[in-house]
Amino acid sequence: MASANIQVAETPLVLYALRRADDALILGHRLSEWCGHAPMLEEDMALSNIALDLIGQARELYSYAAKAEGKDNDEDKLAYLRDVRQYRNLLMVEQPNGDFAQTLVRQFFYSAFADLYWRAMMDSRDTMLAAIAAKSEKESAYHLRHASEWIIRLGDGTDESHRRAQAAIDQLWAFTGEMFAVDEGERALIHAGIAVDPGTLRGRWLTTLADVAGEATLVLPQNDWMQQGGRAGRHSEHLGHLLSELQSMQRTFPGQTW
Repeated sequence: MASANIQVAETPLVLYALRRADDALILGHRLSEWCGHAPMLEEDMALSNIALDLIGQARELYSYAAKAEGKDNDEDKLAYLRDVRQYRNLLMVEQPNGDFAQTLVRQFFYSAFADLYWRAMMDSRDTMLAAIAAKSEKESAYHLRHASEWIIRLGDGTDESHRRAQAAIDQLWAFTGEMFAVDEGERALIHAGIAVDPGTLRGRWLTTLADVAGEATLVLPQNDWMQQGGRAGRHSEHLGHLLSELQSMQRTFPGQTW
C-alpha cells in the first residue's frame, strides 16, 4: 500500500533548508543514474562519489529542516513522502542526464554556484547552517574542479565533443537564472544574517564560467531569458518520473530502513 504524503509547515527557515536539500538530493539521484554507465570506470566512480556527497548534504539539510519545523517529520519522510509539487529544487537539477557533456555542463553550472554559495554561508549567524556549509564547500570545491576539467577536455577536444558541450551549454543556460532568485521569506533570512543573497555571487559565478569556457573554446549564451518555477513547486514533467523511482521502495514498504 502506498504511503500518504506528509504535510510540512513551510516557515521561511524550513523552506530555505528544503530548497537546498532538494537541490542536492535530486542532483545526487541524477548522477547516481550514471552508476555502471559512465564512459570509463574511473569516471563511473567519480560521478558516484559526487552523488554520495550531494545525498549526504541533503540528509544534513533535511535533518535541519525537520528540527526547525519541530513536528514529527524526519529526513526520510521529507525525502520520500512528499509529492512532486512539494519539492522546491531548481529546475536545472531535475533535467535528464542526456549525454555525458550535458551531465557535466549541468554539474559545472551548479557546482560553480554551490562552491561560492557554501563558502559565503560559512559566515551564517545560524551555527548549524554554517557547519553544514563548511563541510559542503569542501565537497563543492572538488565537484567544481572535476567538472571544469571535463568541460575544458570536451570543449577543446574533438569536433564532436566540442559540438556536444556547446549544445549542452546552450540548452541548460536558461535554467541558471533560478539559482539567483529569492522570495520575500528568504530575503528576511538574508537580512537576519542567516542566509546569503545569491545575487551577490552572480558576478563571480559568471567569471568562473567565462574563464573555463574560454579555455575550452566554448561560448556562453548572451540570452537573459530564464526558466523559473522549481522553487515554487512548479516542475517539469521529468521530476515526477524521477520521484516515482526514488520513492518507490519507501512508498511500497513504508518504514523500511537500511
